[in-house]
Amino acid sequence: MTSDALPAGAHLHHSDGAATFFAQRRRRVRIVAVVSIGLLIALAVVSLGAGAISIPPRRVLDVLIAYMSGDAGVWSTRDGLVIMSIRLPRLFLGMMIGAALAVAGALMQGLFRNPLADPGLVGVSSGAALAAGATIVLGDRYAAATIGKLPFLILPLGAFFGALIATLVLYLIATREGRTSIATMLLAGVALAALAGACMGMLSFMSDDRQLRDLTFWTLGSLGGASWTKVATIAPLVLAMLAATPLLARGLNALLLGEAEAFHLGLPVQRIKAAAILVTAVGVGAAVAAAGVIGFVGIVIPHILRLIIGPDHRALLPLSAILGAALLIGADSLARTIVAPAELPIGILTAAIGAPFFMWLLLRRDRVFEA
Repeated sequence: MTSDALPAGAHLHHSDGAATFFAQRRRRVRIVAVVSIGLLIALAVVSLGAGAISIPPRRVLDVLIAYMSGDAGVWSTRDGLVIMSIRLPRLFLGMMIGAALAVAGALMQGLFRNPLADPGLVGVSSGAALAAGATIVLGDRYAAATIGKLPFLILPLGAFFGALIATLVLYLIATREGRTSIATMLLAGVALAALAGACMGMLSFMSDDRQLRDLTFWTLGSLGGASWTKVATIAPLVLAMLAATPLLARGLNALLLGEAEAFHLGLPVQRIKAAAILVTAVGVGAAVAAAGVIGFVGIVIPHILRLIIGPDHRALLPLSAILGAALLIGADSLARTIVAPAELPIGILTAAIGAPFFMWLLLRRDRVFEA
C-alpha cells in the first residue's frame, strides 16, 4: 500500500505511536537511573561496613558525617580508622574500576556491533596484564640498579599500551570491509589470551618471590592493595575516559547502522573508531594496573542495560558506569565476607557471575551470531 492509499489519519497514528514509544523509553531510562544510583549508594554503605571487622550501616554513616563535619576525633576510633584509611580508598578504587570496565565493554560492543565483546573475554585485559607483568618483572629488575623502585604511575602506562596494542590487533584481525565476524573475534581473543598467558608464564619463571606474588595478584584480580596513592594515580585516567564517552555516543549510535551508513550520514567513522579504541585502552589499562584482570563486568552490565533501555549509547554509557561500579563494589563486599577473615580474589566472583551469563548469550544464537 502506498502512502497515498493510506487511510486518513494513518500518518497521525504512526507519529503518535512513535512519540509514545520514545516517551516510554525515556521514562524507563529515568527509572533505571534512579534505581542504579540508589543501588550504588546502598552498596557503598554496605561495602564500608563489610569485612573481617564488621561495622553496622548506621555506624558507617555516623563516621562519614563526623568526618565531613570536620571532627578530627574520628581518626582516633577503630571504626573511623578502618573506614577512612582502608575501606574508603578501596571503595573509590572499586567504583572507578567497575565503571571503567563496564564502559569499556559498552564501547567495544558498540565498536564491534555485537554483544559478546568484552575486554576480559577477547584478550584486551590479558594484553594489559602482560604489559603490567613485564613492567613488574623486567622493569623492576633493570631499573633497580639505576633509578631504584619504579613509581606506581609506570604500571598504568604499561597496561594502557598493552591494552591498546591488544585492541588494535583484535580489530584488525576480526574486521573485514567494515564488518566484524564474531567468530573471528572470539577466536582471535582466545589466541591473544593464550599468547599473553604463555608470556606471563615465562615472566613467572623469571621472577623472584615478591614479583611472583605480584603476578599472581594480576591474574586473579583483587582490590586488596587499594590505597589513596592508587586512587590518585588512576583517577585522572578513569575520569578522562568517562568524560570522553558522551562525545562518542552519537557516533556509536550511527555505527549501529553500519560503517557505510554512518559515513554517508557525514560522520568521521575512522576518527570515531580510533577514539573508541583509545578510550577503551585507557580504561582497561588503568583498571588492570590497579586491580589485575577482572573479567565479565564489561559483558554483563551493558547487555542487561541494553535489554532494558535499548541500544542508545547516550543513556547506555553513563548507566553502564553507575551499574558497573555497583556490581564491582558489591562483589568486593562479598569477597571480603564469604571466607572471612581471608579474602577471596574478586576476579573469581565476577567470573562466577559472568560465565553463566555468557553461556546464556551463546545459546541465543539466532540473535547473537550475525556474522
